[in-house]
Amino acid sequence: MTISVVVLGTPRLTMGFDRFERLDLERHRAMHGRLAKMSLGDLIQLVERVDLRGRGGAAFPFGSKLAAVSRSAEAGRPTVVMVNGAEGEPGSAKDALLLSRAPHLVLDGAVLAARALRAEEIVIGVVEDTPADRSIRAAIAERKLPVPARVARLTERFISGEGGALVRAANGDVPIPPGRKVRASHSGVDGNPTLLSNTETFAQLAVLASLGSDLYASAGTPREPGTVLLTVAGSTVVEAPAGTSLSTVLEACGADPGQGLLIGGYHGAWLRPDAVSLTAISRAGLEAVGGSLGAGIILPLGQGTCPLEEVIRVAAYLAAESAGQCGPCRLGLPDIVRTLTALAEGAGGVPAVRRAVGIGRGRGACSHPDGTARFVLSALEVFSRDIEIHRDHGTCGLSKTAVFPLPAGDMTSRLTIDWSRCEGHGVCAFVAPEIVHLDRHGYPIVLNTPMPAWVERDARRAVAMCPALALRLVTQTVSPPPARNL
Repeated sequence: MTISVVVLGTPRLTMGFDRFERLDLERHRAMHGRLAKMSLGDLIQLVERVDLRGRGGAAFPFGSKLAAVSRSAEAGRPTVVMVNGAEGEPGSAKDALLLSRAPHLVLDGAVLAARALRAEEIVIGVVEDTPADRSIRAAIAERKLPVPARVARLTERFISGEGGALVRAANGDVPIPPGRKVRASHSGVDGNPTLLSNTETFAQLAVLASLGSDLYASAGTPREPGTVLLTVAGSTVVEAPAGTSLSTVLEACGADPGQGLLIGGYHGAWLRPDAVSLTAISRAGLEAVGGSLGAGIILPLGQGTCPLEEVIRVAAYLAAESAGQCGPCRLGLPDIVRTLTALAEGAGGVPAVRRAVGIGRGRGACSHPDGTARFVLSALEVFSRDIEIHRDHGTCGLSKTAVFPLPAGDMTSRLTIDWSRCEGHGVCAFVAPEIVHLDRHGYPIVLNTPMPAWVERDARRAVAMCPALALRLVTQTVSPPPARNL
């Protein structure tokens, strides 16, 4: 898919994109100049003067990360700088764009931090066999780096961009969240203190060092200086000064708020269309209307599409993308999909969805259950009228055409039931409760989502143990309908 670029104001991160498809080292230096050397103390002071925050979603102060890694390394442990370019979430393209078109800007930021921390290695995590993967590996070969650098390549998954998953990938382990919260600044790559932040953050660091704090702060707001990168409708990356109105961003992209906007991606929150004119693109601006900037993803839901069906579609994807390591993901997320499906059919209610969401909130091994809860709960508020129509009529009559971006289809397994044999013994629901529930008559209801790999073992056991031999496990190619223009 071709990603278009829109610049509001003076380009910084996207400087040169109007002239060159990719900035090699010579072009990069012509645009941004040569990299200065800075001590750790000077670098921390610089980022704290503009309150540089991480751009991957959590907005953690970058200066605090630098200081934390430095403290962890005081006992003589080697340090590592890690760039999170995995960007596994559908709908986000900004980090891949930077790695593909301005890889040396990202490397400049990583080198600045590595020199200041006297790091022994730079690791860049990317999705394998992508333009970003090829571009950053070429960039490493194009220049002589003062610190050894390598690329950790991952398979694209929603959870592959989680910090712990990325560290595990760099360590040669399965790239899933580790199941317990460990700060990378204390124990990251090879167990060493690791400065881990996302691609845009390191690019912002390089721009900040090049411009200096005063010139950097000439764009943006007093509280949030600089520019931000946004991905709008999955196909347009926008660079805009922090504080730019949301309506200006949408207008520049030719996008309409439609029935509502999802801000922050699939772990983000929905906004009502009437909030657009009141909203500024900044952390403070979005918090004021109940949203969150997150990783800068803006997805408008156009007119004519059933909102509830689109919410179910994304929730089913999130359930299937779980690592399956804890109860809130294994049982909680599938139950959210079930209750949402019942709600869409007019057979369930909002309280049931809220109960299902509440099971996993604050109890997960990573942020996946909490992010999914945020997405679903905000949808219940913004699309309350559509939900009422479904409750009264079992449908809203709008199209079920998929619009939000999801990964291309792949081979997956699904349980099927031979109803001529099924006698309602209920063994399948006992053996594989993540994907099978019983209706009020004791007959199985199979969750209509792609089956996560961690469920397949139990599904095979359910097939083998079915007394009536009514279950089958079939493999098929599941291709989500392509997202149409938003």
